[in-house]
Amino acid sequence: MSGSKIQVSLVREEVRTLLAASVENKRKFVETVELQIGLKNYDPQRDKRFSGTIKLPNIPRPKMTVCLLGDAHDCDKAKEMDMPFRSADDLKKLNKNKKLIKKLAASHDAFLASETMIKQIPRLLGPGLHKAGKFPTPVSHNDDLAARADEIRATIKFQLKKVLCLAVAIGNVTMTEDELLGNIMLAVNFLVSLLKKRWQNVKSLYIKSTMGKPHRLY
Repeated sequence: MSGSKIQVSLVREEVRTLLAASVENKRKFVETVELQIGLKNYDPQRDKRFSGTIKLPNIPRPKMTVCLLGDAHDCDKAKEMDMPFRSADDLKKLNKNKKLIKKLAASHDAFLASETMIKQIPRLLGPGLHKAGKFPTPVSHNDDLAARADEIRATIKFQLKKVLCLAVAIGNVTMTEDELLGNIMLAVNFLVSLLKKRWQNVKSLYIKSTMGKPHRLY
């Protein structure tokens, strides 16, 4: 791991300051903590744009909504555990209407789909979910739906688009110092492993809570 460029003690100090500030100025909602990354020596037009996902040890966004697009068996399981779901018939009723599909995509943060349904989704919904970056994760009948939903909540994605800055949710202010620290170190080391020149591509690293000030890590 090439994590030697940022010291754990420094990160811990910044996390402590960020958490203390969020307690001092307590908001009416749970603030998300974001990792903000500035890159350098990278040309998004010419260099290969990277993309990678990693599962963090602690769920950054516990309130993230996950909806199941399921067959009868999985819809029954979802109903029992109060997980939002849509059956094949529900999807057929959308009648490939782009506005309705866009609304469905916007109504949840992520989607799961029964293995039996996954192949039908492009036919039923067209490219709508894919365009929104929310194509469903397949689940089998043996899967624990709650665990699969939590896996999605714990997974973050680094994707370089046209600009040299990235931001991902890596925690929230209800987490402990150690939980946030664990997430940050893993996320930073993983991001650096995706970069062509590793740390030479990193210009800056900050952590910031929704309403708080940015705290520089690198």
